[in-house]
Amino acid sequence: MPEELKEVYREYQDGRISRREFMQKAVVITGSLAAANSLLAALAPTGPVSAQVSSPNDPAILTHNVEYQGKAGAVFGYLARPVKAGKYPGIIVIHENQGLTDHIRDIARRLAKDGFVALAPDFLSRQGGTVKANPKGGGLSNIRELVPWQTVAEDTESEFTYLKVLPDVRADKQALIGFCWGGEMTFAAATKIKTLDAAIVFYGRSPNPLDLVKDIRAPVMAHYGEKDEGVNKGIDETVTAMKKYNKVYDYKIYPGAQHAFNSDDNPSRYHAQAAKEAWDRTVTFLKKTLQV
Repeated sequence: MPEELKEVYREYQDGRISRREFMQKAVVITGSLAAANSLLAALAPTGPVSAQVSSPNDPAILTHNVEYQGKAGAVFGYLARPVKAGKYPGIIVIHENQGLTDHIRDIARRLAKDGFVALAPDFLSRQGGTVKANPKGGGLSNIRELVPWQTVAEDTESEFTYLKVLPDVRADKQALIGFCWGGEMTFAAATKIKTLDAAIVFYGRSPNPLDLVKDIRAPVMAHYGEKDEGVNKGIDETVTAMKKYNKVYDYKIYPGAQHAFNSDDNPSRYHAQAAKEAWDRTVTFLKKTLQV
């Protein structure tokens, strides 16, 4: 397959172009609509590699579909918490550009297994929720316009307010973790939320303008795939800016990994070794910064 065609498909997967734009470009490259349709069918993931690492029926955790009040109305979300009585740090999980998916729900369950109360909000709630706003699935190329980072920061503050009233959540310890678009939103929201204790970015772009990092108070851990050129081109400038403002920026570039390497529901992107190492580093970082 021509490299040009692979790059167009990567753009579509990442939500940088719409399905229509993908088809238009694919027709130009392949020479026909039929060939473009066949290409899309062949490239689409046929099934999950490991779509459910932590079962919703795991006896060690409780899961709930929740609805709570945000600043602009009702917000939908998925909550996962340990069964064992206690007080646990609260973590907000910011989804990818597809919206709230089963993979992100699974991430929340993994965090609950590791000793946190995790809330995965649907950041498309203002548009009626993921099912309504993105009925066909796939990356939303206009998600930055639908949900700008300032809106994410505002909604996230509402979500931490919701978490703090839960009897098993430590009100003094809170963290953000995000993937793809959610990683970008996590990094940006960290510049706004002053009570944040930790931020974890999975292959997300840095705040724009970069000088916003001066307002970050929480330590930041970031994970990048070696083959993710679009995101990685900003790393050097981010290192310089974080050093300039004396911010903690613990990052790693994983050899051989692509963008979305942690997405075990996407066989074309998933990189098992990088995903395991990144997750282990994330849990260690969270336990240290949140004093678990």
